[in-house]
This record gives sequence, C-alpha cells and structure tokens, in this order.
Amino acid sequence: MLRSCTSGVLAVHGDGGYPYAVPLSYAYDDGRLFFHCAAAGHKLDAIARSDKVSFCVIAADEVAPSTFTTRFRSAVVFGRARVLTDDAQRRHALECLAKKYSPDHLGAADAEIEREWRRVCVLELVIEHMTGKAAIEIVRERG
Repeated sequence: MLRSCTSGVLAVHGDGGYPYAVPLSYAYDDGRLFFHCAAAGHKLDAIARSDKVSFCVIAADEVAPSTFTTRFRSAVVFGRARVLTDDAQRRHALECLAKKYSPDHLGAADAEIEREWRRVCVLELVIEHMTGKAAIEIVRERG
C-alpha cells in the first residue's frame, strides 16, 4: 500500500494538546517515508516538539450501500519524523519523490531540485510500527 498510494495524512502532536493531521504526498523507501514541505509551519513546529508521528493511507474505499458496508483497505504507520539536513539524504529523498510522481521527467526534476534546493524542507519518517486493516470481504477474496 505504501508503494502504490499517492497521498496520506500525517498526524502530529499539535498546539494545545490537539492532534494536527495534514494530507501530504510522500515516497516510501526502505522503511522510511519522505515528504517535502515549506521551511516553516505548524507541522514543523509540532515535530520539533515531539518527533512521534503517525501516517495513514487509504488504498480502497468503496461504499457498498446494499450491504451497509464499505470495502476498504488502509494502513497506519507509526514512527519518528525529522527534518533532513544532510545534503545527500535530502537529495535521495527528493529523487525518491521525483521517481514516484514524475518518472518520465527526471531530468526536469533534477533541475527543479536544484532551483528549489535552498527553500525546500525534506522530512523523513522512520517507520517503527505498522498496522493494516481491510474489509472482511477483501480478506476473504484474497483467501
């Protein structure tokens, strides 16, 4: 699911004890998720306070009105997030994002990475634990 989905929701410990959840595009590589974002904001403030986060993806969500159910598949990962500061790690993460979302435009992606290098912030979420859930109908079909 983490390889095939194109977006998910990152949840952090927000202001005043409230959770803060934000939808993001991401790339998955070797037990890690990568995100890019602006260099300042609520999400980064929250991660600076507490690096423990979760990230949820929904791979299927088909309402079946006649059977009063939903055919769904989802996964939630838990781990620790950090801002990448090492240039090689940042470049690897941005290249992973480019390969996922623009595989036919990698030359242009390299130029975009260079152009935005000083402004882009790159986050890494190291996965510590993962859970998944699927509708019983999907589980039975995969038998």
